Amino acid sequence: MTVKTYDPAKVNVTFGASQITGFAEDSQVNIEEIGDGITSTSGADGEVARAMSSDRRCRVTLTLQQTSRSNDVLSGYNEADRLSGGGGALPMTVRDLRGTTLFTAVAWVVKKPASGFGNAVGTREWVLETGPAAYFVGGND
Repeated sequence: MTVKTYDPAKVNVTFGASQITGFAEDSQVNIEEIGDGITSTSGADGEVARAMSSDRRCRVTLTLQQTSRSNDVLSGYNEADRLSGGGGALPMTVRDLRGTTLFTAVAWVVKKPASGFGNAVGTREWVLETGPAAYFVGGND
């Protein structure tokens, strides 16, 4: 029986020229396809037809501690994108260095996150969307 290991500290996220750091404890990165992937329908006689979406866009959610300096980085990229009239789509990579999961695309910050303030350190959920993405979900060593 083999033992596999996942290490959240070995999940590397880069956006533009910046490595994103200061992730929240329970949720760090979530990647989901925006398109429908492969859908199917069944006719009256039971014949099944499939449709394959060519939409390869993804939505990436980065959950950071409110104290993370990467909040400044993402705010800056979002502001630069808006001020440039849309020139802020940048390369993004998510890679599990102890495994085989790899994601890469050109991405942009959709909008600034909601910001709450309380007695404890809170989180900031940054949503980015991408153009066509290369996305492979793998396992760990």
